[in-house]
Amino acid sequence: MSSDPSVVLSVNGLKKKIKDKLIIKGVSFDVRRGEIFGFLGPNGSGKTTTIRMLVGLIRPTEGSIMLGGYDITKKPTEALRHVGCIVENPELYSYLTGWENLEHFARMIPGVTAERIREVTEIVGLDQRIYDKVRTYSLGMRQRLGIAQALLGSPSLLILDEPTNGLDPQGIKEMRDFIRKLASEGLSLFVSSHLLSEIQQMCDRVAIISHGSVIAVGAVDELLRQHGSTVRWSAEPYERARELLAQAEGVELVDSVHESPDSDADAETNRRSLTVQMNEELIPGLNERLVAAGIRISGIQIVNPTLEELFLRVTEGEKIE
Repeated sequence: MSSDPSVVLSVNGLKKKIKDKLIIKGVSFDVRRGEIFGFLGPNGSGKTTTIRMLVGLIRPTEGSIMLGGYDITKKPTEALRHVGCIVENPELYSYLTGWENLEHFARMIPGVTAERIREVTEIVGLDQRIYDKVRTYSLGMRQRLGIAQALLGSPSLLILDEPTNGLDPQGIKEMRDFIRKLASEGLSLFVSSHLLSEIQQMCDRVAIISHGSVIAVGAVDELLRQHGSTVRWSAEPYERARELLAQAEGVELVDSVHESPDSDADAETNRRSLTVQMNEELIPGLNERLVAAGIRISGIQIVNPTLEELFLRVTEGEKIE
């Protein structure tokens, strides 16, 4: 058993070789109790292969996966009791009712009672429609029924692969709120998604995988801070300010301003401003140096990077799925 009860999933040095080609190259991360953990990766990065190993569909070549304190390769039955999973779209019988679907899957899990089926139905908010045929359900309702199915065995970790895929904006918001509700009740969630804005709004921590290796892992806000902010300096004289900023340690000039001006005033500001990549902690000292050199500072605007910008930086511009 794991010595840290707050960790529900621990992945350490995970490798997978297929036909003499190393697909997964030493992936490591932990998922803690009650957190929403995002898993991001460009197409072909090894994201799906990793998920398949997490739920015991394929065996790792090296490394360990601990679920609920049990090694999935040594004690798969005990380990897999702690996880519920939906990979891609949930498999449901459209000609059955929602209740009949849950009854069918409950037969495969020891100890699941009718009371537990009623409980998960209420958790996912389908109690008013659970006796309707699944073919009458919207996509969002089908997703919820799939989650109810995954929750039948009372797992401590729920793995969701693209849970908002295909949903309209309202459905995405409802799914996001629902996932947060599950986490607030102590369930851990591992969410794979290509919607970076959703991951940024939804997740507590994130792992970014590229070419079979995890290249960044941590709290979303902390990762964004570590990779610096974009700071726009409105300064005159322009050329002198540019020269001093270019010489400053820890500051990288960005020659082009990507935002389109909303007005003539914004366009004029862009022409008089300098955009740099830097950590916010450097701003006070740099401001003092510029003022001491006779530079007039009329504005300092901090633009924090989005998760999408961070993703593109650390994966060197690779496209995501």
